[in-house]
Amino acid sequence: MSINKTTNPIARAVKLALFATATVSAVSSMNAFAAEEGEDAEAEEQNEKIVITGSRIPRKELSQPSPVVTIDSAEIKKFGTTDLASMLSELAPVAATDTLQGNSGSNASAGVSSANLRNLGPERSLTLINGKRHVAGQPGTAQVDLSTIPASLVERVEISTGGQSAIYGSDAVTGVVNVVLKEDFEGFEVNMSGSKSMESVGAGNGTINILAGADYADGKGNVTFFAGREYVEEVMSRDLQHLENYGTIINPADGGEEDGIPDLLTVPFVGSEMINRWGVLNPFGPDSARWTFQDDGTPFLQQTRNETNSFAFGDFPGGCPTCFFTEDYENFLPSVQKMHVGSTTNYSFNDNVQFYGEFKYVRSEIEQQFQPSFRFGNISINVVDNPFLDGGLRATLLANGQSTVSMAKFFDELGNRSADNLRETFRVVTGVKGFFELGDTEVDYDFYYVNGRTNNRRRTLNDLIPDNLVAALDAVIDPATGQAACRSQVPSAQGTGYVDPAAINGSQCVAYNPFGFRAASTEAMDFVSADVTREDEIGQEYYGVQFVFDTAEFANLQGGPIGIALGFEEREEFSETITDSLTKSGILANAATPDEFGSYDVSESFVELQFPILEGLTGAHELTLDAAYRAADYSGAGNADTWKVGVLYAPIEDIRIRGTVGEAIRAPNISEAFSPQSPGFARVSDPCDADNLGNDPDRADNCAALGIPATFQANDNVSVNTISGGNPDLTSEVSDSTTFGIVWTPTFLEDFSVTIDKYEIDIEDAILSVAAQTVANNCVDSTGGPDANFCGQIDRDPTTFDITLVRSGFINASAIRSEGIEANVNYRFDLGEMGSIASNLYLSKLELLEFFEFQNLPEESDLDQGEVGTPEYQARLNLVWSLDDLSVSWTSRFVDRSARYNVSPPPGDTSEPEDISPSYIGSVTTHDISASYDFSSDVSVYAGIRNVGNKLPPGWTRSTIYDSIGRRFFAGATFRF
Repeated sequence: MSINKTTNPIARAVKLALFATATVSAVSSMNAFAAEEGEDAEAEEQNEKIVITGSRIPRKELSQPSPVVTIDSAEIKKFGTTDLASMLSELAPVAATDTLQGNSGSNASAGVSSANLRNLGPERSLTLINGKRHVAGQPGTAQVDLSTIPASLVERVEISTGGQSAIYGSDAVTGVVNVVLKEDFEGFEVNMSGSKSMESVGAGNGTINILAGADYADGKGNVTFFAGREYVEEVMSRDLQHLENYGTIINPADGGEEDGIPDLLTVPFVGSEMINRWGVLNPFGPDSARWTFQDDGTPFLQQTRNETNSFAFGDFPGGCPTCFFTEDYENFLPSVQKMHVGSTTNYSFNDNVQFYGEFKYVRSEIEQQFQPSFRFGNISINVVDNPFLDGGLRATLLANGQSTVSMAKFFDELGNRSADNLRETFRVVTGVKGFFELGDTEVDYDFYYVNGRTNNRRRTLNDLIPDNLVAALDAVIDPATGQAACRSQVPSAQGTGYVDPAAINGSQCVAYNPFGFRAASTEAMDFVSADVTREDEIGQEYYGVQFVFDTAEFANLQGGPIGIALGFEEREEFSETITDSLTKSGILANAATPDEFGSYDVSESFVELQFPILEGLTGAHELTLDAAYRAADYSGAGNADTWKVGVLYAPIEDIRIRGTVGEAIRAPNISEAFSPQSPGFARVSDPCDADNLGNDPDRADNCAALGIPATFQANDNVSVNTISGGNPDLTSEVSDSTTFGIVWTPTFLEDFSVTIDKYEIDIEDAILSVAAQTVANNCVDSTGGPDANFCGQIDRDPTTFDITLVRSGFINASAIRSEGIEANVNYRFDLGEMGSIASNLYLSKLELLEFFEFQNLPEESDLDQGEVGTPEYQARLNLVWSLDDLSVSWTSRFVDRSARYNVSPPPGDTSEPEDISPSYIGSVTTHDISASYDFSSDVSVYAGIRNVGNKLPPGWTRSTIYDSIGRRFFAGATFRF
């Protein structure tokens, strides 16, 4: 935003005050007010012609057939965060699943923050910067990392929902997020901001940014430079106010299905007594024989659970200092340190030709915590020989006939398996734009070239080398030294046929003391652990051209000339991940991961037409028809043609009826198509476990047909091996989307508007990564006997019947349906000498969110509307009072009551499941207040409190849709020179 130092101070104050009244979620068309009588009609039309996301053809405001949601720079300041995606996720069309918080459980996504429109996946949402594509931040995907865009540089963000592939290309299945940055800046500006919890949670963040710009060559050109730093403090789950290790336990009063008694009860302090950081002997034995240790290795009997969650977990009402609780290790927010520099420039050679360019470099350092490496019962301790075992406990175990004993332990002493990531993003945009004349037709053009790179160095620290641990735990007394040593280093203790179990550097084995915490030596810990390093490179390069003109010279409809936009793009995307040799060898606790390579290119041609059929007639104040078509040729997925048709009809000036219908596509991304078959781990709840047999009417018979007894109790609280990967035979997803709405801008009520829109999205042949759990379930849930295809993907132990391996991958198998209604009400009214109030109310109703994991099984659908994370109703109210240089705002956000159980009833069963108590998370409403003040044209300050009432969800949810941080203060200042 440029600064004109000669601007009248009063006019500037009024302008800034009006600017500060901008409200979140305002449809961009709602900002247009009726022109005053007597203005020149042609000048009025020229002033109203703008480019709005969702179309490449400039048009009058209120004349786009698709709804567009907008937030601007004034509103961005009120969120008190540096994460742009987190801001957008407070708007109903954007889910919070892939924000900085939502990605806190992923190494590849650590520090990445992306938009997920309609909760249908970030891979189906296209993010643009100034109308152009941006390189991805996560390997193998097209997900743009919005955190690489400094919030202080954002002029506004426009969200156009519904299928937009015909306008912008693949990935725009659910819509487009277009981030518009400031440009043509003059002057020097410093922005500082910070936020901190008021409830001792931490959750601090801060930024300092500079923005400098100047015109040159007598105003023909402008260059703008920006630089800054920002940080986000790490927050662990244990730091949050409302969490108390809540979990579920089996209700002892439950009498079975449909008895009106909840199957599961939600209680605090659900953990496991079978594993901890000190070590547990006999983890699967009876309570009376389960031993744990003090820090120094002194043994004592482990605490016993009250009620049971599962084989490995139960509840401990008074707490349990020697039990494992997941919240001790869960990262709620990672630590992020970021710096960015960049520049934009433009130069007008004449009135018809302008060169433009921009570049940016962003460097992010992310630290994210995961659970330490562990062994769950697959440690064997030699009771007779182990020199570290307490003598009294040795005697007790031997007296009970245990010469060897199993052990479970979290290796906290090695340190968490932290993600120590370095991500660097570089992007260059250059082009020439302007206009030329063909006869009397003025043609706007834009030739552009974009090149982006993201380089990640992902280090996972303190991974375990299991075979080295086996060698180090097999400790004896070396008779030559009288000291503890690995059996592999003491030939006299090895016996006939002994084989060193160490996987690497066996000659350097150091005996490991597992009893207690940090009892092992540094040398022993180094021998059993290693760091994993992965190097990602993600690249995007494309060029294109677009032309925009109308037919005024040679063809006009009653409403005016036909608008035309057409163009061509050639784009290449590639991604590679190189893994260190230790990981490839398979000797670590993580799966052996091969290198990944993939790329594709696509050629696209597009055309967009706007037909102003009628205007200014009785009964037809405006009738405009839009149409768009795009033809794409993918190197891997083949041809993909998409189209879109929109209509806007205003019978009278006050009312506009609008609608769109179109077909969108999404080509498979690099990971889905090209990732190699590689091993991994997954948690699988065995469907043939006796407790799960009743979950499907065919399951019991099919499990029996596989030879599994009805009394089978699976050991399924630990991960099983998996093999999964990409599928080069995938085809593009196809979606049909429809929107229909009404816009009311009554001429008798100035600055008032209402929009109501209904949307529907149907996706066929959706690309699905078949989860290991899905493979296991579908094996035994089919009618007429076990499904041979799915059962063939599963290996079971022939003796114990436990699942040992599941094979899975990507297929075009799924279907998705989403429907909803959204309403937006805006009203600004003057209070005379008391200033003015601007209000915005945004309401949404999710009517349907249905996933068919396999579209050939339409009777087996998963309904998500009304469940936690996808509430049926959401609302946001924003009020801004402005008086001269002061603006005060109040914002309320409402999230409807949400079910904790699966709202999809079994076929033929319409009763409400009694799976869990409490069954719902009640509605949650939070309130924010903020104020800004312009001391002068050079100094502005703002401050506020998020979640004034410190309203938190109940402790049994960490869903990203809720504010789990609580009350926090934020403030910022801008200085202009």
